[in-house]
Amino acid sequence: MTRLSVGIATADPLRLGDELDRLAGAGVELVHLDVMDGAYCPVVATAAPALVRAVAAPLAADVHLMVRDPLAHVDAWVDAGARIVTFQLEGAAEPLRVLRTLAGRGVERGVAIAPGTPLPWLEPLLGDVELVLVLGVIPGLAGQRLEPPALDRLARVCEMVAGSEVCVGFDGGVNRGNVDRVVAAGARLVVSGSAVFDGGDAGANARFMLERAAA
Repeated sequence: MTRLSVGIATADPLRLGDELDRLAGAGVELVHLDVMDGAYCPVVATAAPALVRAVAAPLAADVHLMVRDPLAHVDAWVDAGARIVTFQLEGAAEPLRVLRTLAGRGVERGVAIAPGTPLPWLEPLLGDVELVLVLGVIPGLAGQRLEPPALDRLARVCEMVAGSEVCVGFDGGVNRGNVDRVVAAGARLVVSGSAVFDGGDAGANARFMLERAAA
């Protein structure tokens, strides 16, 4: 079963409470929060840990740290109640130390890998993660589309973790027209934001993406 994590960066901040209610009503369980510090990637777009505390059941927070030195950030998000904490492999000087700091704290530990990063960099970490998040676009650059080589990378990561319980996710450019291909390539967690908050009915859009993920 493939999970859907809905990115809320493009939601209307003045209607966020209503939009979260629509997502919950559609059956969404995870909301994806991007945290960008302007150092790892050229954008500052940081949600506050208080937003995690405000996310009410049945929704849970999936936090993606696109920051330098994630070790300095993870405690605040764990303490706020995040269910998933993922950090960029490229931003961490000691990624294994970050993962082991998160161990046993009730969160799903994730490591994300950008399009230009060699996949073998993941290998020493696979015994300490629950999630590998493959990025289909370069972090922090707007207007990018999902290209076929990204799905090839996704399939290769799935091969790397075959036989384990590591979940492989995909984030970047996922929309109504390509979600089937992302799932077929092996994603068991799909992150999508703009396709849900496209100016239409966020609940209906989320329901569509959930149905395609389940199919």
